[in-house]
Order: sequence, then structure tokens, then C-alpha cells
Amino acid sequence: MDDRRRLLLSLGMLCYPFLAAAGVNQHAHGTGLIVGYLLLVAVSACYLGVVIASIRSAWRLHWWLVAAMTVLAVLLAPLAHEMVLILLAMVVPSATARLGTRAAVALVVVGAAACVVVPRVVGWDTEASWYFAVAVVFTALLVHAFGRTATANQQLREAQAEVARLASEAERNRIARDLHDLLGHSLTAITVKSALARRLEPPQARAEMESVEQLARQALADVRAAVSGYQHVTLAGELARSRELLRAAGIAADLPTACDAVPPERRELFGWVVREGVTNVVRHARAGRCTVELTASSVEVRDDGLGGTAGAGSGLDGLRTRVTTAGGVLTAGPAHPRGWSLRVAV
Repeated sequence: MDDRRRLLLSLGMLCYPFLAAAGVNQHAHGTGLIVGYLLLVAVSACYLGVVIASIRSAWRLHWWLVAAMTVLAVLLAPLAHEMVLILLAMVVPSATARLGTRAAVALVVVGAAACVVVPRVVGWDTEASWYFAVAVVFTALLVHAFGRTATANQQLREAQAEVARLASEAERNRIARDLHDLLGHSLTAITVKSALARRLEPPQARAEMESVEQLARQALADVRAAVSGYQHVTLAGELARSRELLRAAGIAADLPTACDAVPPERRELFGWVVREGVTNVVRHARAGRCTVELTASSVEVRDDGLGGTAGAGSGLDGLRTRVTTAGGVLTAGPAHPRGWSLRVAV
């Protein structure tokens, strides 16, 4: 759109060669008249070439065409007399396109001064010289303002594209994090309960498989919620789920029976912590006991399993992102005297 507007502005600037044609018509005759018109056509073609070259950032060609316009204007001077100076309103703004501010201002001043001084020096009519000087300054300001607007619009489009890219990347990261957090817990519970059902008598196995079915349905609902961005995790719900998961895995659960001490605005975050921590205990710890401790500003999931060294993973990385966004600090590492601890403080 900016390129199209620039071309339309350029077509408007072609009024200056038509004004110069009045000088050719007044001062040239015969062959000189034809030569003058041809020179004006060449000036117009060069100017259009300057605009196209600047749009395509072909700056070497741009400068060659500006130089050609200047030479053609000089050749036209004997045929158009003082009217040739109106062409400076095309040449000067074109020449300022890639100049610094001081150089551009100096060139505009020189162009305007030439419109006033040259007619007096060579004996041309000076009646319109001030109008030509104003035309040079006004056109230079107009082209400069349009150029600044076009640059700002280009930067705005680039910024919008970057925002869209970052938003898309953030959404992909959110879905990946939520799918891991939501499905990791459900699939771990399904695996543990399926293994338990194989070892039980038929009536008990049936009950466990019914629980597996419920977990599978919940996992499907969680996937839909994660994709749509409306998943909701509660601390009380995660404590209840974790108690059932630890029971099925044969791990003694030392979990709070209530979460009233935690402010409402922190319960969802602490629910994510409990989900990730207990899921990792069941998956990796080979623990006999899992403990969850809650305070108003912290939550800790601790086990008495194998322990080890802290490593990066999708679950901990996603949880760390959530915690950092909420203004908290996540620490994970070996517990004393044995086992592993996952702690979040806000």
C-alpha cells in the first residue's frame, strides 16, 4: 500500500515538467521546441525511475538517475529559461532521499536559493523565482514527511509480524506444557492402575478398570481443555487425585486434608506443583512415602526414594515457567537424609 501511494505521489510531481513545458513553449522555436519537449519527457522518465529504484532499494541506480535528471535540467535551461528552475522541486527531494538530516537541509536551502539567485545572475524573469523556491521547500518537506510515514508503517508491520510470531510460539509452548502437565498425571495413573488390576481378583480388578476408564475420559477432557486454553486445576482436586494415585502405586501418602491456609489466588499454581511432583514420585522415585506440605506461601512435595541429581525436563521446565510468571521460585533437588524434594515459594 505504501508503494502504491508513493507512485501516486510521484505522478502528482509530474506537474512540474508540465510547468517547465510552458517555458519551452515560450522561449524555444522549431527544432528547439521539439528538443525541449523530449528533454522534459526524459526528465519525467528519470524521475519515475528514481521512485521505482528507491522502492526496490536499488540506490546505485537511484543516484545515477538523479544525476541524469540534473544534467537534463541543465541542458534544458537555454530552452526553458527561468521555468527550468521548477524542476529543482523534483531533483532536490530525490537527492535528499539517502542523505543525513544536515546534508538534506543544506541541499534544500541551496536549491531554494538557486531559484532566487540564478534568474538575477543570468538575466531571466525573476517574477516567479520566490514561488519556485517555496515549491522546492514545500515539496522536500512533503516527500520527507511521506518517507517518515512510510518508514513508520513498515516498522509497525514488522512489529505486528513479530508479535504474531511470538504469540504463536507462546501458544505452542502453552499447549505443549499443558499437555505434558495434564496427560503426564493421567497416563501415569492409568499405567499404575492397569498394572494393579492385573494382580487383583476379578471383582477388585473390575473396580480398578472402571477407575482407569474414568481417568481416560478425564485425560480426553484435559486435552480438549488444554487445546482450547480453558483448563482449570484446583489444589483440592489435585490432592484428592494424588492420594488415589499414590494408593494405587503402593506409596504411603502423607497429604494435607485441607488447603484453607493457601490464599485462593495461589491454589491453582500449587495444584500444578502437586500434580507434577506426585507424578514424578510415582514415575521415578521408587519411594515408600510421599509427603506434601502446604503453607500460605509455599508448597513442597518430598519423597524418601532414590533421589539423584536435578535435571531438566518438559515437566519441570513448564512448571518453572508457571512459577516464574507468578513471581515465585522453584527449587528441586535431593532431600535430607534421602529422597527428592520439589519446593515452590511465592
